[in-house]
Amino acid sequence: MTYQENFQKWADFADLPDYLRRDLENMDEKTKEDAFYTNLEFGTAGMRGLIGAGTNRINIYVVRQATEGLARLIESKGGNEKERGVAIAYDSRHFSPEFAFESAAVLAKHGIKSYVFESLRPTPELSFAVRHLNCFAGIMITASHNPAPFNGYKVYGEDGGQMPPADADALTDYIRAIDNPFTVKLADLEDSKASGLIEIIGENVDAEYLKEVKDVNINQDLINEYGRDMKIVYTSLHGTGEMLARRALAQAGFDAVQVVEAQAVPHADFLTVKSPNPENQDAFALAEELGRNVDADVLVATDPDADRLGVEIRQPDGSYLNLSGNQIGAIIAKYILEAHKTAGTLPANAALCKSIVSTELVTKIAESYGATMFNVLTGFKFIGEKIHEFETQHNYTYMFGFEESYGCLAGTYARDKDAVVATLLICEMAAYYKKQGMTLYDGLMALYEKYGYYREGVKSLTMKGLDGVEKIQKIMASFRAETPAAFAGVAVEWAKDYKTQVFKNLTTGEETASPLPVSDVVYYTLADGSWICVRPSGTEPKLKFYIGVKGDSLADAQAKIDALEADIDAKVAAG
Repeated sequence: MTYQENFQKWADFADLPDYLRRDLENMDEKTKEDAFYTNLEFGTAGMRGLIGAGTNRINIYVVRQATEGLARLIESKGGNEKERGVAIAYDSRHFSPEFAFESAAVLAKHGIKSYVFESLRPTPELSFAVRHLNCFAGIMITASHNPAPFNGYKVYGEDGGQMPPADADALTDYIRAIDNPFTVKLADLEDSKASGLIEIIGENVDAEYLKEVKDVNINQDLINEYGRDMKIVYTSLHGTGEMLARRALAQAGFDAVQVVEAQAVPHADFLTVKSPNPENQDAFALAEELGRNVDADVLVATDPDADRLGVEIRQPDGSYLNLSGNQIGAIIAKYILEAHKTAGTLPANAALCKSIVSTELVTKIAESYGATMFNVLTGFKFIGEKIHEFETQHNYTYMFGFEESYGCLAGTYARDKDAVVATLLICEMAAYYKKQGMTLYDGLMALYEKYGYYREGVKSLTMKGLDGVEKIQKIMASFRAETPAAFAGVAVEWAKDYKTQVFKNLTTGEETASPLPVSDVVYYTLADGSWICVRPSGTEPKLKFYIGVKGDSLADAQAKIDALEADIDAKVAAG
């Protein structure tokens, strides 16, 4: 069906809500094409898109269709999956509560139990709730750190992790089999609540989740001694973190937490920031102002669904340094391993996990403690799969997992990134360095001095619409078809194609098979140890180039990053 036909199908639907009809009426031809040329697909983190009318937008009909597909998947299992049900949570975005209860009503029509949180809750708590309530699946309504016009729909499996590829593919097939989303039926919401088919949950699950978070603390004596006076600034950026992060810090013993009150109120438009993304220093403007006023040691920010953590640390000149996701992962990994070693609780089979596009610095840190690093594809679900493997095969003990995209997890109570527990660990770590007369900045510099000056960069090319999809495909095909001999004058040693599953050494001609599943990723290892990874984003219309280097100093490392980025620009421009 062409985008024009899809558009007309929506325009002809008599019961379309007024706000969606107005959206249709205001579309120019380019917007119409983008909204209807395809369906939202499940990527590394579910489905995510602009709010509005269209098959390539997020709206009640796309949500109903996705949930109808999930219901059919559950019914196909043929066991007690319907009774076990689905946990549902949502963040502070536009239409998030509506999408959550629309989902519950679709499931109820199939006789499938759902547990819906009474108000907004973080993604990691949803992951925990699936496990805690023994649900078959979970739904999280969120667009993570994206700007206000976006929302999304994430599906979780019974282990609390994002749905694994096999089930995700089956779910996609069920969704695609639904020709007309307007025909999806819903149960009566109030009747379903009254019958218990839809159950509202809240504080009871909160309390159990917070118990698990508290258990991740490694050195309570340290917190008791230094935590009460730690000057910490926290902001939820108008999101779900406010629900639990402050409680988690208080129960651990961090009594001097200062909250950016203007950002503590959940709001769909994220009024005080251009984008609620803790990766960006702009999002820390109010936190920095408060930090300077109270002389804060560390500033922490969680994104709207509280699965990503941003951190700023005070530098010697009094200004604040915005840490990268790789730096956050490195300092937390180092602290966890060191604290457990000191306490005598570091297992002999300790394991850490990271995505292939995350810093190799953490690999060096892990090795220095006798721990094993496992590399996985991008998407935290793959780290979740490793946790499951360790628990079932009893071969390794999971200590920590992270991605460069500001997400990590310590503990096995959940299977997704948890910024609440990461906030707790950052604050405990700040107390650890304070006891030694050091700041977090001192700790970071000491880490570089010991393990080497690793630096990473990410270059994103945004290409919207059908033309953008074609451009991304063309660039990927170009890199795949003809491996560059060098980047910035440094020879390529290995070309690793995760789609063809062939890894080739360009010097020796040696070929090996990929140890990871098929994915549209090309990875180059250079002669000086640098690396470049090219992949389309699974959730946004972007082509991403990840870069990792090791230099003789931070300045040298940054110079290598700059040179590689310039060469990538030239290669993309050439074609």
